[in-house]
Parts: sequence; C-alpha cells; structure tokens
Amino acid sequence: MIRKAIPSEIDSIMSLTRACAKKMIAEGILQWNEHYPDRNSFLSDIERSELFVFISEETPIACIVISSHKDEVYNSVKWLTSDKGNYYIHRLAVHPDHQHKGLARKLMDFAETYVRERKGVSIRLDTFSKNPRNQKFYEARGYQRLDDVYFPKQSNHPFYCYELLISPAIESM
Repeated sequence: MIRKAIPSEIDSIMSLTRACAKKMIAEGILQWNEHYPDRNSFLSDIERSELFVFISEETPIACIVISSHKDEVYNSVKWLTSDKGNYYIHRLAVHPDHQHKGLARKLMDFAETYVRERKGVSIRLDTFSKNPRNQKFYEARGYQRLDDVYFPKQSNHPFYCYELLISPAIESM
C-alpha cells in the first residue's frame, strides 16, 4: 500500500535510505552519503505532504517524494516545458531486502498517476551519472535525458536530469 508518510515513520525511512546508501556504496555507486538524504529533508517533505511510503506489515519499505517545488539547482537546466505545472521526483528508495520486486516501478506508476490526476504538465527528476541501472529504468519509462546538475556534497560526478511529458497537448519549449 502506498500512502503519505507520517512523522512517526521518520526513523524507519532513515533506516531504509541508509540501507540503500550502504548497498550503493558497496556496488561502487557513490550517490548517497552521510550528507544525503538527510532527516531534515524528509521532515520537510512530510510537512509539505510530499513524501509517500510503500507499507509492508505496517513498516515503510520504500519511499518517494513527489514535489511541485523546483530547487534552485535546476534553474540552469533546459527543460522540455516551461516552469508551470511541473512535479519533481526526489529520494526514491527501496530497502535492499525488497529490491527487484517491482516496487520502484509501482512507486513511479503511482507518481505518474498522481501528477496526471493533478493535471501536471511534466515530471522532472535527476539520477546519478554513475548509476546506469537507474538511467535505464527512467529511459524505459519514456523520460528524456537533458542537462547535468551537480551536488558537491554528494559527488564530483554529475547527476543527469530527466523529464517526462504528462499532458499530450504540451509543446516543447
């Protein structure tokens, strides 16, 4: 079941994202570290009602942020659409014990439906340049790779930005 996260779940959410970070680091994917994702970001996501969790046996085993807020780092990106009616995906994570079961797909299906129901124009996201599995995942869903952004506290390597047009009537910029 996917639903909005509640404040009492923050420790479980931090535990699942730390487990993801540990697994990625072991695989040589230095995408998440002690700086990110952080507790304050998740608390803000909960306050804005933008953090969703996949619940199994009353415990969050996966999460996703669906936000209408554009972070400043994205201002330099040449997006396919103007900055109106866009949603941003952040902090998609599936606990390693539950990976390879289609949960990321279910979370993205949920996010895309969520945005369509709100008459969103597009979904924007970034993924680490050294994470080819994520790149393949988003590209297979129809996301178009655009410009790069950098998160210096996370990595010296770029993050690739992607956008998926939601409304068929949208014209490219």
